[in-house]
Formats: sequence, structure tokens, C-alpha cells
Amino acid sequence: MLDPDAPSRGNPTERSFIHWMVVNIPLSNVSKGQTIVEYFGSDPPLNTGFHRYTFLLFKQDSNLDFDEAYISKTSFEERKGFSIQKFTNKYNLGHPVGGNFFLAEYEAIQMDIKLKQQPLTIHLPR
Repeated sequence: MLDPDAPSRGNPTERSFIHWMVVNIPLSNVSKGQTIVEYFGSDPPLNTGFHRYTFLLFKQDSNLDFDEAYISKTSFEERKGFSIQKFTNKYNLGHPVGGNFFLAEYEAIQMDIKLKQQPLTIHLPR
């Protein structure tokens, strides 16, 4: 998952910010793949407008030996400036065979949740 709009769409000096990468996925079982970059949820900064979060899927004919450095969920600086073009060229992945995206912008509730460090719980009426 990539954010090409980091830190903002008008000034994407950290393009692309990588949020998640899993490789060597057997069939459709992502949990059995090799995580290179741990998931970091969408989190657009205040006053930066909408960000495009992009998922890309590349076909691998077999498992590949990826020598990329592992990026943990607490790492931040290492996520900046990821080049999908350099990565796909390095491993001869070709063009994506699938993809999806969503738009997100800063919401005050995000900061409230971060400060409380608690999951959001919604109670539905019975």
C-alpha cells in the first residue's frame, strides 16, 4: 500500500510513502506471505487534503529472494521515498495485474483515538 501524496498532494516530497508490503503470497493467502513492510494505516496529516492510498498486485511465477530491509510498524523515516518503479525493475515484476485505491483525509477523530491509544468501539442498538 502506497501513499503518493506524502506529505501532501501539492508537495509530494516524500513520494511514495510505503504503508505495507507482502511478497511471496501463496495463492490468495496474504497471511502466509513474507511481510517486508508491516502495515501502517492511512494517516493523512492535518491540512494536507485528500491522499490517494494505492494497492498494487504483481504476479510472481515463483517465490523470489527479496533482499529489502524489513520495516517494522513503528518505523517511520524508512517508509519515505519508496520507488515502486525501482522495486519492480529490480525484481522483474513487470506491470501490476491488479490494484485498488481509496481516498482519505485527516479527521479530528484520528487524533482523539491516537491520544487515547484505545480501539474505537461502536455499540449498535439491539
